[in-house]
Amino acid sequence: MSNRPSGHVARSTVRPNHETAGRVPIRTFLRTSDGIAVDSVYDPGSAVYEASPDTAPAPSAAPVFVIAHGFTGDVDRPHVRRAAGVLARHGAVVTFSFRGHGASGGRSTVGDKEVLDLAAAVEWARGLGHARVVTVGFSMGGSVVLRHAALRPGTVDAVVAVSAPARWYYRGTAPMRRLHWLVTRPAGRLVGRYGLRTRIHHRHWDPVPLSPVEAVPAIAPVPLLIVHGDRDGYFPLDHPRMLAEAAGEHGELWVEPGMGHAENAAGDALLGRIGEWALRRAG
Repeated sequence: MSNRPSGHVARSTVRPNHETAGRVPIRTFLRTSDGIAVDSVYDPGSAVYEASPDTAPAPSAAPVFVIAHGFTGDVDRPHVRRAAGVLARHGAVVTFSFRGHGASGGRSTVGDKEVLDLAAAVEWARGLGHARVVTVGFSMGGSVVLRHAALRPGTVDAVVAVSAPARWYYRGTAPMRRLHWLVTRPAGRLVGRYGLRTRIHHRHWDPVPLSPVEAVPAIAPVPLLIVHGDRDGYFPLDHPRMLAEAAGEHGELWVEPGMGHAENAAGDALLGRIGEWALRRAG
């Protein structure tokens, strides 16, 4: 698995938002720079378009949230759709399935080349007419939004990482030991394919990609929000604290009492607060 850049992100076949009036959801396959088809959905957002056609603001007036789901998620999972629905009250939303997940092509590299999937979704969001883009990632998706913002400066206006790891190869909790078995063993990959609808690449990382905590300093001055539950069963609190320390003054840390891990544990109230934070900080 390599993190070397693969060139330009290919465009989707749908027309730009200003040509389609921006009032209806769009579903299409985006093509990443390394040729993977990524199942993607655009929702213009109820907060923006609930007004009449004559008074509704242009798409560029509202931010677009690009949601990066966790490992074994996909664009149609109920917890992903719920998160998208809450954030749609604050702006438009793009959701997509990472490679190897759901209807997207390819195989999962567990956070490495997934940066290319997010890059395709962010570029599509810009092409739909939105001047402000906020990436919101959960768990594996949290590590991807951090690395994407560092590796592709100037492409996003704010970053939110929820339940993200700080470092690779962590095996300090039982869920993470199970995840490593799923990823590294042939039997585990079969379980992933047939039990979790997730096709996992059999190759090890080569080279090892930039870790989330190494990526965080390069995100500045883009606003960064790190959200983590104090009952996260996958990554203990030293992970968000490492990320926050690496972020320095440009980062903000929310430790949520009683919260577990990722999308399933992020309640509507928390997602609403994330949307409000983004509206304030994304410019």
